Amino acid sequence: MSDAPTLSVVMATYEGAALLPETLASLQAQSFGDWELVAVDDGSRDDTVAVLRSVGDPRIRVIESAVNGGPVVARNRAFAAARGRYVAGLDQDDLCLPDRFARQVAWLDAHPGTVLVSTATDCLVEGRVRAGQWVRPLTPGLIDWLMLVQNPLVWSSVLFRAEAARRLAIFERPECRYVEDFDLYHRLRAFGRIDQIDTVLTLYRQHAGGASQVFNGTMAAHAETLLRARHRALLGEGAPDIAGLLVRYVMARTPIGDFGLLRRLFDGIAVLRAHFGAQGQDAATLARVDREISRLWWRLCRTAVRSGRLPLRHALAARPAAAALGDARPVDLAASGLIGAVRALAHRRT
Repeated sequence: MSDAPTLSVVMATYEGAALLPETLASLQAQSFGDWELVAVDDGSRDDTVAVLRSVGDPRIRVIESAVNGGPVVARNRAFAAARGRYVAGLDQDDLCLPDRFARQVAWLDAHPGTVLVSTATDCLVEGRVRAGQWVRPLTPGLIDWLMLVQNPLVWSSVLFRAEAARRLAIFERPECRYVEDFDLYHRLRAFGRIDQIDTVLTLYRQHAGGASQVFNGTMAAHAETLLRARHRALLGEGAPDIAGLLVRYVMARTPIGDFGLLRRLFDGIAVLRAHFGAQGQDAATLARVDREISRLWWRLCRTAVRSGRLPLRHALAARPAAAALGDARPVDLAASGLIGAVRALAHRRT
């Protein structure tokens, strides 16, 4: 076998024949060519394996599973076979822009204290590129904060050091299915900083068949368990029990219209913010964190206020003390309050 490549791309494939060719083409178009793809097919019944083999690129290695074990099992097999000193995540339906690997390899080469670097990501919806919903720009400090309340990174955009991942007891944990990437980031953080290159170098495909488009009960339960364990690791048994609220209203984006829940959520976020600030964070990082808390508060409140389910005064009463009004400009506040009052009156009349 030839010398090991600089980086290994790990991919779980299953019934991906329709979209896989475009993903493979995006790999072959990389300006950095010293990579291998380790694709573990998870018992596909379509032409996925044939598509992988038909490319004829010696850098593509295919491992076939006799039974379907799920993406975590498949990625663990792929990682076990990976030979590169860096490992890139990539799902079978997402795309890499041409300079992704070149930029990320150069970043890790230049920043020995960084264990993982992601890239900014846009969405690909029915062939059209749209701005992603993820926070930008991201600094290491802001990533650390966001990992306490949501998953700020896109799996198909990350590149990390293989030697660090091999120090883990297991690569991806099956008990964290659907949030296995989020769990991995938390565990890799022990070995170095997490950075992001704030240039869009990845396209995340949104389509009905994508597993991440279905925020199901298993995903919610595992995300809640992960966040609750993280909060307790930081603050002990006195940590605010808001993991379920974060999953439901922040990660799953369920509309919130209950003042008590809204107040409990942001009171808990305030406790996390106070602890985060006490860890010696610099003023610029804390300002970014407060800005994101402000944005989150108004994102959660605006829909509820305008629907008439939450009076504007209740939304304002739940605003964290450390958070400015942020995106809630006076005109928007007034308009949202008026719209909500009219709709609340209409609801009472029906």
